[in-house]
Amino acid sequence: MEYLSTRGGDARRRFRDTVLTGQARDGGLLLPAEIPDARDRLPAWSRLAYPDLAFEIMRLFADDLPPGVLRALIAGGCAAFRHPEVTPVVTVGRLHMLELFHGPTLAFKDVALQFLGALFEQLLSETRAELNILAATSGDTGSAAIQGVRGRPHLRIFVLHPHGRVSPIQALQMTSVLDDNVHNLAVEGTFDDCQSIVKTLFADLAFRDRHCLGAVNSINWARVLAQMVYYFYAAFRVIERTGAARVSFSVPTGNFGDIFAGYLAWRMGLPVARLLLATNENDILARCFESGLYRAGPVAPTLSPSMDIQVASNFERYLYYRAGGDSAQVRAWMEQFRRTGELRLTAGGASLDDPVLRAGRGDTEATLATIRSYWERHRYLLDPHTAVGVYVAERNLDSAVPTICLATAHPAKFGDAIRRATGADLARHPILDALPGLPTRVTRLPATRDAVAGYLEAALVASFFPKAVR
Repeated sequence: MEYLSTRGGDARRRFRDTVLTGQARDGGLLLPAEIPDARDRLPAWSRLAYPDLAFEIMRLFADDLPPGVLRALIAGGCAAFRHPEVTPVVTVGRLHMLELFHGPTLAFKDVALQFLGALFEQLLSETRAELNILAATSGDTGSAAIQGVRGRPHLRIFVLHPHGRVSPIQALQMTSVLDDNVHNLAVEGTFDDCQSIVKTLFADLAFRDRHCLGAVNSINWARVLAQMVYYFYAAFRVIERTGAARVSFSVPTGNFGDIFAGYLAWRMGLPVARLLLATNENDILARCFESGLYRAGPVAPTLSPSMDIQVASNFERYLYYRAGGDSAQVRAWMEQFRRTGELRLTAGGASLDDPVLRAGRGDTEATLATIRSYWERHRYLLDPHTAVGVYVAERNLDSAVPTICLATAHPAKFGDAIRRATGADLARHPILDALPGLPTRVTRLPATRDAVAGYLEAALVASFFPKAVR
């Protein structure tokens, strides 16, 4: 399997190099040159346990990894989850909840990042190389990435999060990790500021090469690949449970990475009727699918901070397919968006009219009402991100097609929202209860490229000369 850039200006590469490269050198994102048609494999795949299913799907895209190595990496990632099914499906009322929060940081990002951290270490140990990971997080990616790479001898990680714009528990999950190879940076701005700084540093090829930068954000193809697996797994479980021919998914969406994994599963032949893109008040994606206009606005802080994003990195991958694989068109679109802050994809305000993707939104009031309703009616707690997806799902139900909602985080990560919705302190988890009072380490920086670059360079010098610094 070869990989190409959405912008067409980068050399084709194999899976190993794609993972270590992260973002294409021409500024685009890397995608497989072809998407396998898996329709004839689905009956056999439907009977597999999660690790075996992951192997069968991922080996189609990672065919330069020895099968034994790939199996071991998948098994190691799955072992970090507290549920034997890894990502179980629970029926709640009319919906089916795909629980993605049974990993070490209680968020869906663990599914990909437990695998990716081990994959990085495997590839780097083979060549005795090192990688400095630079990442931006709106809440959950940071802690999941840190847990995936902490203590690994060939890796350092620098995580940017928007100061005061992640939940207190999300901040503690990152800043209480004191391993020498972990650096937490609280940026005085929004997630979009953090993401822009990371993109700017990756675009500076001399800086990127000099400091051996790597990516764990969803711009890294391996993240999308690992997340594709649970769409297949959940669809098989629900089709077997209900006898339906197809399923729909509702996906809380900020950066377009998670729902893009579902989009590729559909392109592989998974019987998906609809992918519901659910946004909060930061609804740039919902507005784009409804009107054809992709226009960035100010970021509004909400109860679902991991979705408080205006510029969705992975949307460029979708645009590549929207353009029929025309990289020149993608380049033109992205340059227009860079210059003007907006992109017109249809004429006359028409919707994108995608064959599978639909969009909806749930604001703060809807989020709280949905959390309250599901607790009172079903005794099932939703975190605020999942509640947005449930709200949109309930407004798009089809009696002939069961809907699977991605439960992206454990509700205990957002205890304030749960208390506000239900009036009670219902959401607890022992992993999170142990965090308050732990020592923390974090560096606060202005939201500038130079501040982050300067910190990274100083930290790398210190790591080479630890005695002189200490």
